[in-house]
Amino acid sequence: MGKGVAVTYALWAVGGPLGLHHLYLRRDSHALLWLLTCGGFGVGWAREIFRIPAYVEEANQGSAGGRGQRRRAPPPPVSPARFAGQVCVGIYFGVVALIGLSSLSFFYLLVLPLCVGAGVHLVSCAGHETSDLPKTLTACLLTSPIFYGRAISTLPISLAASVTAAQNRRYKQPTPPKPLGVRLYHLGLAWLAFTAPLGYCVFYNTTATLSYLVECVASLLDWLWFFPQLQRLLGFFLLLPYRVLCLLTGGGELGGLGEDWEIVLEKMLWQHWERERKSREVLSVSSAASLDEITQSYRELVKLWHPDHNPQRPEEAAERFLQIQEAYKTLLSLHKTQRGE
Repeated sequence: MGKGVAVTYALWAVGGPLGLHHLYLRRDSHALLWLLTCGGFGVGWAREIFRIPAYVEEANQGSAGGRGQRRRAPPPPVSPARFAGQVCVGIYFGVVALIGLSSLSFFYLLVLPLCVGAGVHLVSCAGHETSDLPKTLTACLLTSPIFYGRAISTLPISLAASVTAAQNRRYKQPTPPKPLGVRLYHLGLAWLAFTAPLGYCVFYNTTATLSYLVECVASLLDWLWFFPQLQRLLGFFLLLPYRVLCLLTGGGELGGLGEDWEIVLEKMLWQHWERERKSREVLSVSSAASLDEITQSYRELVKLWHPDHNPQRPEEAAERFLQIQEAYKTLLSLHKTQRGE
């Protein structure tokens, strides 16, 4: 039975960000991608308003066996939109892994690159295209040690995987259709695998989760300080889901979105800047202090407040000693991020 354009548009309007129209058209990889990214972060869902007729025609041709001609077809043309989506979703999967799975052994060497590669490959499989999964994961595993433990490591890993996926793109081979129950079962398992670690971390470690998100965003903005245009572009995409929500619910005016972004960004980064300010206050250094000056102040204060040197007030000394250690660790991490080390 052929698919209808009107039905597809209705599903797109009602549950498009959840991928209902792609599920209807048997585009399961695309449906899963939309389900996990809320319609491609809102951008992909809005863009599809002009592409649905082509999707429907392709689905009807596929059900009639028209895709069999792709067995000997040349590789599909390179799509800048698909490549950008691969990079963004790879970073997104990497951030989710950092939030929910960072406590696992060999996280930066194995878990993180595999998660980033899975995100890139999911975009590669959207629609009638696919790519070579082993080569994509290999590129991630080879790139990950170079940026081991850095806050922005997901970006180069995702770029390497996206380039590899683009070089090995090809059309999907036709497969027999599966029952709807089986397809929903597979989609449900994939959704649970993605959301379970994230849900556990959010509900049982909310403070640490928000702190790490803020730190990642702040580190990335610090790294892009010499690219103000990229900073503004990043800010636009970070707030895009909020803007879409305001437009759909009437919770914000178009003219006030810039002010809304400033407020949201200030709230997101306040904790990061406040922790830096307090750390400099504990070590008695200025915002312009060099790493050598920070280290020198740290060593002097450690000697001064070491519990062994303060037997008359051990509790106060132990508390100050821990504060000094934490402050030095914070400023050292910030210094490495700014220098790109």
